[in-house]
This record gives sequence, structure tokens and C-alpha cells, in this order.
Amino acid sequence: MHASQMAQLITILEKASISWPVPAVTGVARNGASPFQILVATLISLRTRDAVTGNACHKLFQHASSPRQMLALGSPRIARLIHPASFSPTKAKRLVDISHILLEKHEAAVPDTMEALLLLPGVGRKTANLVLVEAFGKPGLCVDTHVHRISNRLGLVTTCSAEHTETVLRTTVPQQYWKPYSELLAVFGQKICTPRSPLCSDCPAASLCNTWDIRKNKAIPGKS
Repeated sequence: MHASQMAQLITILEKASISWPVPAVTGVARNGASPFQILVATLISLRTRDAVTGNACHKLFQHASSPRQMLALGSPRIARLIHPASFSPTKAKRLVDISHILLEKHEAAVPDTMEALLLLPGVGRKTANLVLVEAFGKPGLCVDTHVHRISNRLGLVTTCSAEHTETVLRTTVPQQYWKPYSELLAVFGQKICTPRSPLCSDCPAASLCNTWDIRKNKAIPGKS
């Protein structure tokens, strides 16, 4: 696939995604969450299934939806509220640490720049990009493991890391497609283009994929 075919890919995936669930953080944002809640949801979502993330956020936000309220809860109670999200004690401590920083250095507001977000504990480029996109409506490429894997399978990149994938995509994919591409692939990678045994024969985008040989109607050996 070539980057010039991005509009075609987005159209195909948007039609297919009608029956797919909305990514957890996107769902939180669409429900009118504040930038702080979106940041919290993004951190909880790391290495955690969307259904678990959604439930954890719902429970936590009933008790705390601001940095000051988060500090009042304390990390042990936060950990209990967001369980069974993965690494809940570690995430709870980070939420407390971040709340301290936001109160002390940002007047309780979430910063809206990549540079400032990356200074927060536990915030990497994927998290920062997602916050910029969902909380502030800024352009961002959220490259998680699914976006990294599928971008390589499609032939859009030939990279060994998510950060390298983001760098290449930023130079080849028009900015208008960054958000839908990241959002759609996050679920597409769970439903169809899975890490192991991808459902290539059921893939709506197979005709655009470098890993799929339409003529032979089978995956090309060595390109999974």
C-alpha cells in the first residue's frame, strides 16, 4: 500500500467499523471528559483491555475528576478503584504524582504541548499524542502496538519500533488522516489484523495490503 491510498483505506475501515466498539479513551472523550480525565483514562488504558479501562474510569471518576480530588483519594484507594486494570498500584502512584505536578507547576491544568506532557511520569509519545488529539483537538499520531504492526503489514513503513513508525508516518501520511488512521487501527488490530493468525481472508482492506497476495488468495510467507 502507498500513502496516497490512505483515503481509500480510511473509507473501507470506517464502513467495517460500524459494528466495532469505540476505543476506551475515545469513548471517555466523547462523553464530555475534561483534559485531566482524558489523561487519566489514557494512562489507565496502557496494556489494559478497553472494557476494563472503561469500567475503571467510570468507578474512579465517581470519586475523583480533578488533580486535587485525586490527591485526596490517595494511591491505595485509586489502585482499588481501577483494579483489575494492569499494574494498578503503579498507575495509581503515577496518577498521584501527576496530580502533584499539575497543581504545583500548571495550576491544575493539563499541558497542551508534547514537550510538557512528556515530562509527566509514565507519559510516552503514544499517551501524549492521544491526549493532544482527544483533549485539545490537536493533530497527533497515536502509534500503539496495533498501529505499528499493521502499518508494517500494509507496507506503509518498514520499521522496528513504534516511535520510528510515528516518525515515518508523519512525513508520508497527510495530517487529516492521522486521527482516523490511529483510531480505526486500534480496534482493527484487535478484531481482524491480530498479532498472531490475522484473519486475512475476512479483511476488508486485503486488496491494499502488501502482506496479502490476492492472486493466490493466501498470506505471503514471511510477511506476517
